[in-house]
Amino acid sequence: MKIEVTERFRDKVKRQMQYIALDKPLAAKKLNQLIFRKIKNISNYPKINRKSIFFEDENIRDLIVKGYLIVYEILSDEDKIVVFGFYKWEEKL
Repeated sequence: MKIEVTERFRDKVKRQMQYIALDKPLAAKKLNQLIFRKIKNISNYPKINRKSIFFEDENIRDLIVKGYLIVYEILSDEDKIVVFGFYKWEEKL
């Protein structure tokens, strides 16, 4: 499956990494790499992550990475996964 990452998602991740980098630049770099590595792996088993707690749709999933929630939608008919949400675990949509 092809993975599409929305511009909004990229912007939110970038802002969070810039904030973390103020105190811990290496930690920000490593977290950024980890997030995008985990996203890349979604295509292997898209339904392995839990159904989203925010949506009543079996095709919208939550991936948790180091306290951050990454929300994505599986579009089987288009053979595509769209990554659109990035939140600290405590934040709400």
